[in-house]
Amino acid sequence: MHRPRKEMIAETRAKLIAAARHAFGTVGYAEASMDDFTASAGLTRGALYHHFGDKKGLLQAVIAEIDAEMSARLKIVSARADNFWQGFVDECTAYIEMALEPEIQRIVLRDGPAVLGDPSQWPSQNKCIHSMAESLGKLRDEGTIVAVDVEAAARLISGASLHAAQWIANSNDPRATSKKAVKAFNVLLEGLLRVPVPVGACERAW
Repeated sequence: MHRPRKEMIAETRAKLIAAARHAFGTVGYAEASMDDFTASAGLTRGALYHHFGDKKGLLQAVIAEIDAEMSARLKIVSARADNFWQGFVDECTAYIEMALEPEIQRIVLRDGPAVLGDPSQWPSQNKCIHSMAESLGKLRDEGTIVAVDVEAAARLISGASLHAAQWIANSNDPRATSKKAVKAFNVLLEGLLRVPVPVGACERAW
């Protein structure tokens, strides 16, 4: 039975992304050979050029896939919280802690910026800022946080969390750096609250 062209295209793209993701995650972008991962996918360089333009375009697709998975995981984290504010804090914290994961470290936080430039300019970051601004707007309107320009706050929080994640990813001791980053980041978030959190009340047990 002849398969629909749309289905075949989706399968080819998925094979190339999977092969590239494995290569980028194990040997890194610079060392990953296009011939090796196209061969492992049973495809040709021509297929890669047709669907992604070049190796850089394929990296963008891999990062988009990982980013979508991260977003889905973060929504689950925030949904588990007892209230909307705690969900917001937990989601931001979980994003920073994801920088401990080897694949995210190497592909998204090290090779991504080196090849694709400033992550704050990536489309995924704009979506993140928009979503964060909506959450902050809700928290402001319900009186949980102080009156603040939600876009400005979202950009500052997003920038701080991204910088923290990159700091962790490039640290000689990522786990120790993560603990320091999360603790300081949570103190910064608490500054938004109308009613300050008592000292020590939100400290995590490490």
